[in-house]
Formats: sequence, C-alpha cells, structure tokens
Amino acid sequence: MRRSALRLSIAFCSTVALLAGCHAATGAKAPSPAGGAANKVAAKPAAVTPANIAMGDSLFNTGGCFNCHGKGGVGAANAPALDGKKWLQLTTGSFDEIVALIVAGVPVEKIKDPTHKRAMGARGGRMALTDPQIQAVAAYVYTLTHK
Repeated sequence: MRRSALRLSIAFCSTVALLAGCHAATGAKAPSPAGGAANKVAAKPAAVTPANIAMGDSLFNTGGCFNCHGKGGVGAANAPALDGKKWLQLTTGSFDEIVALIVAGVPVEKIKDPTHKRAMGARGGRMALTDPQIQAVAAYVYTLTHK
C-alpha cells in the first residue's frame, strides 16, 4: 500500500513539474496582480547581435556619427541625443525605423529642431555605409534606447 502511494506521489510531482516546464517554455506569462495585463517584453530584432552592436559602436563612435550626435549618442549642438528620452525624427524608435532613417538621412528642411542646422547624410554621408554597416549602427543605436 505504501509503495502505490509513493508511486502516485512521484507521478503527481512529475506531472506538475512537466506542466510547469511546458508553461515556461511557451513563454506564457501568468496574469499580473489585480487582473491587469501581464508584462510583455518585445522581442529583440534579429540583427541586434553582440557582433553588430560592437561593430556599430565602433562605426558610430569613431566614424562621423559622434561628430553631431556626441560620443555614445548623448546629443550635441548639431544633432539630438539618441538615448530614447526624446525622439525628434522618429515616431517609434523601432529597429526598422532607425535603419530607414540612416538609409535616407535627414535633409535640412526636414530637421524638426531649428537649433540643429546640419543635415544628416544618407547612409552616413561621407561614411557611405554599406547595408551591413547600417544594420550594425542601427543595432548600436537601438541598444542606446532599449535597455
């Protein structure tokens, strides 16, 4: 009799553990207290990798980007900060929107802050960034705003 009770307890515990593991593996979240929405963490874009972030950091902080945006994207006289506290040229700050802005640049007539006088050249202006370099710079800028 004791053996069957022990087996039943082990089977029950194993089933509970299995279900808990499956629940965690699916990424399902328990409802938050007071019945509110559960916390949702946005998926990191596939191009935001450690290698791209490192290359983007190097391009940004040793290339032409930091001349206007400041070292680390903190902002300067010629261009806004890219730390996500206030977007001037973007609406969402998504990775794709950052990529599109780097590709197109910002002509003088589209600059939204009149204290910034210099245009942002398409593809980094004189840097003439390649598509992989644009992805890397965008990955770095994305990390400045999505910590």
